[in-house]
Amino acid sequence: MIKKFINARLITMEGKPEVIENGTVIVKDDKILFAGKGEDASKAYDGDADIENDCKGNILMPGFKNAHTHTAMTLMRSYADGLPLQDWLTQKIFPLEAKFTGEQIYTFTKLGILEYLTSGITACFDMYLAPEETARACSDMGFRCVQCGNVNNFSSSVENMERLYDSLNNSDPLNSYILGCHAEYTCSEELLKDIASLAEKKKAPVFLHANETKKEVDECEERHGKKVITYLDSLGLFNYGGGIYHGVHVTDEEMDILEKKNISVVLNPGSNTKLASGIAPVTEYLKRGINTALGTDGPSSNNCLDMFREMFLATGLSKLRDGNASAVPAEEVLKMATVNGSDCMGLENARTLTAGQQADMVMLDMHAPNMRPVNDVLSNIVYSGSKSNVLMTMVAGRILYESGEFPHCDKEKIYSEAENIQKELGLL
Repeated sequence: MIKKFINARLITMEGKPEVIENGTVIVKDDKILFAGKGEDASKAYDGDADIENDCKGNILMPGFKNAHTHTAMTLMRSYADGLPLQDWLTQKIFPLEAKFTGEQIYTFTKLGILEYLTSGITACFDMYLAPEETARACSDMGFRCVQCGNVNNFSSSVENMERLYDSLNNSDPLNSYILGCHAEYTCSEELLKDIASLAEKKKAPVFLHANETKKEVDECEERHGKKVITYLDSLGLFNYGGGIYHGVHVTDEEMDILEKKNISVVLNPGSNTKLASGIAPVTEYLKRGINTALGTDGPSSNNCLDMFREMFLATGLSKLRDGNASAVPAEEVLKMATVNGSDCMGLENARTLTAGQQADMVMLDMHAPNMRPVNDVLSNIVYSGSKSNVLMTMVAGRILYESGEFPHCDKEKIYSEAENIQKELGLL
């Protein structure tokens, strides 16, 4: 199947973000055959296309990568608002999650995927319960998902994580799995050492929540006499790199470790704002060359799976924190939301719109009032863009969302199934 997209404002995200006017993208099956200036397209393919789409000056760019989320927490959207993180978790979230079945997780993951697609998100880095059900939901929806281990003192095990690592990395090209655990404060030192041993065995990176709140950081230092990242690194957890989710309260010493060990930081500005956790030192991360990506966190702590809102908050809050209107420019934020996310998720084959890469892309409406006038395309996307501008979302060459419709699934059936589960759990 050949799909051809012509007359686009093309942003390939290869190197410095730039706009190619009158761009063309040719997709063959699940891969990009050509992406570049329209006049050069015939050099790559001069035959007929099965589908030809005139983009009419709209943007074509790589899909956004949601580099930290808990998708099935769509169940708990607007369920436990107004609480600080620890109370939110222990009083409301953990007790409800204890009742959650695999089939219910499957349904609410599908609901979350619908929302991802409307936001131009083509892949997520998911950490949640029942990874096999999450993988099944993503496969059934045609959505790309990297899952992260969620080992802690109360659920799962290192042995089960190894089993999932071996099975989910060889099951479906749309699904992959990375080692991880929930957080320092939910894992014993013995458990963390066991995870480090597995990372050594697999020569693999490890990801987890870290340095999200001041309370978390202070309590780790009380327990172990070290800051969170310093403590985790002393156990060998980051010998093969990895990443931390949030990274709000981080010292210079910890940043040295992030830089030295090639540890990514996934920002979650929407969630950190709503839970009053703080503002991450994004400018310092960028100055040090630390790979910095963007995530929404879960739809209960955020409540919205919206990459446009995360992009605006990532730069807006940084400007406030630094007292500098030029801090964290639009092109850096766009990299966080696309290629940087791909890098921390291990999606080397879905980074850019270039020949040979997976055809994971989004079309954004440049004819909407909020995108006019076109003085600076990149700034328009980051500062004035919204979900309403997403015209099309494609994953692995399949159009999963277009002009408000989901051609490969029945959204009303998913809504109905989700509502029935709410009733079963006594939430309705």
